[in-house]
Order: sequence, then structure tokens, then C-alpha cells
Amino acid sequence: MASVTISRPIASERNSWWAIICLGERIGAAVLLGALSSALCLCAITLAVLSRRTPLIAHRRVGWRGTTLWMLKLRTMWDREAPRFRGWIERIEDEAGPQQKGSADPRVANAFAAFCRRHSIDELPQLWHVIYGEMSLVGPRPLTAAELRQYYGPDTVEVLEVRPGIAGLWQTSGRNRLTYCQRRDLDVQFVRTRSLRMYLKILLRTIPEVWSGANSW
Repeated sequence: MASVTISRPIASERNSWWAIICLGERIGAAVLLGALSSALCLCAITLAVLSRRTPLIAHRRVGWRGTTLWMLKLRTMWDREAPRFRGWIERIEDEAGPQQKGSADPRVANAFAAFCRRHSIDELPQLWHVIYGEMSLVGPRPLTAAELRQYYGPDTVEVLEVRPGIAGLWQTSGRNRLTYCQRRDLDVQFVRTRSLRMYLKILLRTIPEVWSGANSW
């Protein structure tokens, strides 16, 4: 099961600035997704041709307040076995456990797929989740139940108190070079100290990170 039971009351996000940000995010995500729709369709078709599989995946993660989130991504990893799926989206359940992906992962079998991963193009479909209020532009990354159990432990409840984000503190502080424990510490730090200033700082730092593709694979 991907759902995580929360055993203590959740601090609600009722700050006036946060309510304004949530509304602005949903509007901004809709505008951005509309502007990028043609490019996203082209990327999806290219990946479908290269992989001979569904161009989109929906990976089961633990969402806000322990709900199940089927997180959308463009497919940038595939094995060399014969294609087994048809359509546009394949749902993927939890993996057996946390996996630290390396820079030479053989499942990233194509230069175009590697480019999409390096510049976070594969994450753009998650703007749908922002529009529907399931995710934020900035927040802790949504994780699998196995990752939360193994690395977040008692900090899980606290991390799930805020909406998961497309960008976050650890993504602008080393990204894929960080260990799971370092990511956890930064996620907890974000939840405990988050503010409008921190939100805007992360959002602005994300742009050059994505453009450069540094520390990403």
C-alpha cells in the first residue's frame, strides 16, 4: 500500500500568503502547461517511438496527508525487454525498495531520454497535479511508501503536512548527488522553516538548475 496513515493532527495551511500562492500556482501551472503543450506532445511522441512503450508513466507515491498520488512523468527509463504496454500512460506500483539512480543507469538507454531527465523535462506533466491541488511548485518531493519507511521514519508525518512539490530545497542543494538521508534532512528543514521568502528563493534557484542540468541524471 502506498498510503501512509497519519496518527496526529495535521497543521493546516491557512496562512494568507500560502492561500494566495496556492491560487497563483494553479493559475500559473495552467498557463505554463498550455504554453508548453505542443512541446510536451512532441517529446511524448518521440519517447513513445524510441521506447516503443507508453510515453507517460504514473508512479504510485504518497501524497499530501498520506493520500495516494499517481505521479505523472514522461518515460525516460526502459529496459531492453520486448514492449508490453499500449496506450499513453502506464501505472507503476511501488518498487521493492529505495533505489539510488546513478549517472550511468542502463535504463536511460537513449540520448534524448537522458536530455529530458537532465533538464527535468520529464517532470513537466506534474503541472497537472499542481492545477488539481495535489502538488505545489515548491515542496518536498513525493516519495514511495518504501522510501518513507526506510529513510524518513518518524519524520514522515511532518513531511506529509505540506503538499509535495515539483521543485524543492534538496533539488537546489545538490540534487542527485545527495544521499537519501541528506534529502530527508533538507525536506524536514523546508517543512519546519518554510516561508514566502524561502519559497520564492527555491523557485528562482530552480530555473538556472534546470537550465544547466547540473547534478542531474
